[in-house]
Amino acid sequence: MDQLAIYFLDAANYVLILVLVALGLAIVFGLMGVINMAHGEFMMLGAYAVMVTDRHGGSYWLGLLLAPLAVGVVGFLIEEAVIRRIYARVLDTILASWGISLMLKQGIVLIFGPGSYSMATPIAGNVLVFGAPYPVFRLFIMGVSLAAVAFTFWMFFATRFGLAARAVIANRAMAGCLGINTRRLDRLTFTYGAMLAGLAGAVMAPLISLDPQMGLGFLVPAFLSILVGGLGSILGPLAGAATVGVTDNLIATLYSPVWAQLVVFAVVVVLIRLFPSGLAARRRREL
Repeated sequence: MDQLAIYFLDAANYVLILVLVALGLAIVFGLMGVINMAHGEFMMLGAYAVMVTDRHGGSYWLGLLLAPLAVGVVGFLIEEAVIRRIYARVLDTILASWGISLMLKQGIVLIFGPGSYSMATPIAGNVLVFGAPYPVFRLFIMGVSLAAVAFTFWMFFATRFGLAARAVIANRAMAGCLGINTRRLDRLTFTYGAMLAGLAGAVMAPLISLDPQMGLGFLVPAFLSILVGGLGSILGPLAGAATVGVTDNLIATLYSPVWAQLVVFAVVVVLIRLFPSGLAARRRREL
């Protein structure tokens, strides 16, 4: 029973981080039609921002506050300089964002080198959960992720900004005719998506190896989560990340990471074949 609780908590931890990354991707794609291949690098920048803050006299907690803001500024500048010029050209967004991801990775290599870094866990100790000892810091990560996801859904479903954003997702041309400033929404949305990725990287920094390739390990599962959950849906990443994250984590724990990747891809192929519009879209039709 204790081991089962550990499996459940580890899977929940991974799923919540995956939701943060996938949610930013889904918002940007749903609102702007942009497939952002540099999203994993935004997560990488968040992790490195925490490390830099910690090594220059700050603390992990200060870095956790500053990292999403710093990555948001980077996202804002990238949207203003590049992304806004290629809306509605999906292939161009893929190529442009892929080029940006290469530039960001090479920038990290030039500044910090190609090696990996690690950070000390800011919260030590364990606490009993369902009778099993579990690291307090992992529970903190789950709490931060839940708070960020809850805030995102509140913003999109309980504010005027969210109402305007959902109107643009449903019909951009009609929303523009009704007086919604779609250009401002695009700018804010891309910036917020970058901030979510930066927060994911910042909160996970003490638990993972920091290197220029770290973003790829979360970008692929995030894209798979969106495909499984449904394109153009804000709710889709929840269903998709739960499916992909639980499958990946449990198979990797019980067998090996190699088998986990094979099983995840097999499950994704089957679900896309059975539910082409995504699990969230299927659920909406049934309701």
